[in-house]
Amino acid sequence: MDQDEPRKALCDALLRVGAGDSEALKDVYERTSAKLFGVCLRILGEPSEAEDVLQEVYVSVWRNASRFDAERASPVTWLAAIARNRSIDRVRARRPGRFAPAEAAFEIADGAPSALATIEASEGSAQLSGCLGQLELLHQSAIRAAFLDGLTYETLAQRAGVPLGTMKSWIRRSLLKLKACMER
Repeated sequence: MDQDEPRKALCDALLRVGAGDSEALKDVYERTSAKLFGVCLRILGEPSEAEDVLQEVYVSVWRNASRFDAERASPVTWLAAIARNRSIDRVRARRPGRFAPAEAAFEIADGAPSALATIEASEGSAQLSGCLGQLELLHQSAIRAAFLDGLTYETLAQRAGVPLGTMKSWIRRSLLKLKACMER
């Protein structure tokens, strides 16, 4: 088999596609889809996206096959250029920042707390720490363990060696003291 035969067959198929022959498009697809898929995949990196672009490539071939000139390029080169260009267009389309001007950033809300909220939280934290410091050491550690470490009252009672009711009373009274201290 002559090495130019596959090229001639592909050129012929592209000329028939240009004339509106859908069977010829099927022939072009069967001969070139694996190579063109590889071109798309190499540029895009995702098989599903490469498949989408490959479909666009053959739609473009269907629409533009009449423009193919075998004197200017080999059929595979012409098809690969279409696949490459479509893939690059897809990469460019997914780049961030191409859709809105920089001035639009002024309208985007900042999720960080405001300076005033940060100061208030810091002051509240300092006040809470001071109020906790006024509790008995055993009650202080029970409050911290229950509300910061997430331990149950039962676990705290076992650790302290006191009945569950006693632990609940300590925590309830300690919370009342904390509330009164924080309201000052």
